Amino acid sequence: MSRYARQIAVPELGPLGQARLRRAHVLVVGAGGLAAPVLQYLGGAGVGRIRLVDPDRVEATNLHRQTLFRDADIGVAKSRAAAAAITALNPDCRVEAVVAALDPANVDALCDSTDLVLDCADSFAASYILSDACRAADRQLVSASVVGLDGYAGAFCGGAPSLRAVFPDLPQRLGSCAEDGVLGPVVGVIGALQAQMALALLAGLDPSPLGQLVTFDGRSLRSGKFRFADTPEPERGPRFLAPSAITAADFLVDLRAEDEAPLMRPFARRLPATAFGPGGPIPATGQRAVLCCRSGQRAWAAAERLGAVWDGNIFLVALGDPNGDIP
Repeated sequence: MSRYARQIAVPELGPLGQARLRRAHVLVVGAGGLAAPVLQYLGGAGVGRIRLVDPDRVEATNLHRQTLFRDADIGVAKSRAAAAAITALNPDCRVEAVVAALDPANVDALCDSTDLVLDCADSFAASYILSDACRAADRQLVSASVVGLDGYAGAFCGGAPSLRAVFPDLPQRLGSCAEDGVLGPVVGVIGALQAQMALALLAGLDPSPLGQLVTFDGRSLRSGKFRFADTPEPERGPRFLAPSAITAADFLVDLRAEDEAPLMRPFARRLPATAFGPGGPIPATGQRAVLCCRSGQRAWAAAERLGAVWDGNIFLVALGDPNGDIP
């Protein structure tokens, strides 16, 4: 136990907490900037098993913030390169690399047998897919997001409100690392917070971070914290659907422009989100509405407009980039 002597010496952890970490099995979705500190701290702390899911390969533009990777890793699947780095750090930690994109069709299988889920995907759709799955299974979720100089980390589900309860509405604008940029140290701060929350939950530390959200502003170097333990779950909200679950009986709409991607199914309608609302198209009786776009953001906006005039079932599909990566 000499490897873990310094953390076992922390009274709140001790040998009992260390034993809990060794028995733990966690799912980490995303092997990028947030996952770099998360994986290193969880692996270094002696978490027994990690299932790591990511569909992407390492690119040169990743290296300024995704500090697990080296120049020689460019072109290698991120989950495999990250798994190799953590195994080299601590051979006691077993890392299962899964080269795949998360979607509603595989989320339950990926979460199966895990004690905790960490959302490091930097994907609007993945966060809500994981939140819905964890709430249904009463499994704890530590989710985080960073854009530009701002970020947050929070502990949801598993006895606390879901991420969907805390963020029930689509913001007027959702940024991304690709569009707005991001500074590596801000990602490191949020990823470290995410790792601390995960270790506290796995080891049973008191007080628990469950039902808490921590924010960080890289401009002012200020942080904030608020509790959301009493936040009610929304009565309804659009759920994500896997592309494989679409049928010809659906009212299917592709919200992407013609120059963005080919029509996703021959029977789909190509419409903008603004087409929905008063006087706009609605599904026939008995149909479900399936709204598709790259990331799910336009589909959510269209669902809000359609839901204002139609009370049927609405599903969202995040198709990702044409190369199949997570949006």
